[in-house]
Amino acid sequence: MNILEAQGCAAQLSACSDSPTVDVELLICHVLECSRTFLFTRREHSLSEAQQLRFEQLLQRRLQGEPIAYLTGIRGFWNLDLEVNATTLIPRPDTECLVEKALELIPPSAARVLDLGTGTGAIALALASECPAWSLVAVDRVADAVALAERNRQRAGLANVRVLQGSWFEPVDGVFDLIVSNPPYIDPQDPHLEQGDVRFEPLSALVAEERGLADIRYIATEARTFLADGGTLLFEHGYDQAEAVRQLLAGLHYKGIESAQDYGGNDRITWARWHNPVIEKEIK
Repeated sequence: MNILEAQGCAAQLSACSDSPTVDVELLICHVLECSRTFLFTRREHSLSEAQQLRFEQLLQRRLQGEPIAYLTGIRGFWNLDLEVNATTLIPRPDTECLVEKALELIPPSAARVLDLGTGTGAIALALASECPAWSLVAVDRVADAVALAERNRQRAGLANVRVLQGSWFEPVDGVFDLIVSNPPYIDPQDPHLEQGDVRFEPLSALVAEERGLADIRYIATEARTFLADGGTLLFEHGYDQAEAVRQLLAGLHYKGIESAQDYGGNDRITWARWHNPVIEKEIK
């Protein structure tokens, strides 16, 4: 089998993938350890027997719906190539909207930032790469995820991030200018959990009680103790949860509550400012 023949296998994936051609090309690149440019300049290059066997095994796993990112072990996010595995969610392009908004809201000068439920470390590492003056703490409760995020930190060579293990705020102290999170927010009864890539991702990183709002409520409640006066809380949430999240934040006395859309035009992120009521009372 040469590269051109391997590319022809994309037809097999048309029923289970929205991007069968790209999927096959990524699998070939992974097996050959080459760039996609190589595929188009060396179409007659033959795979060895071992490479062909490996490609066919990966192709069969993809036919069963297993995500490309888990098959190759790498996912691009922002300006980073992140190691991924089945212990964490796969970073998605729409989460880059969260990074963009954080960079817009917080000056690039010194700031203290907390990323809760960091998974691969995608959000914290993207922010750290853009703002070397920031000091970031990334937290996850899952030991394997913490180890993965730390490997990604080292891979990116970012010294301004610390990765800690613990449940939400448990391992941190002090106050932060920005708290960001892409927490579990899917209703446990959501039928989408039986479809696509999420079938292979850890359920604990996807679902939350209260129709997906339980973890968001907990973080928003506890964050008031960990936000500096005027600090910002920024969430990713479900496409249909923006109004509920805004109401939740208003009920907790956050100010300046706003939402923004993802690349697909869905309300995907919401943020708010926390002003210490004791300080406000003293000023008045």
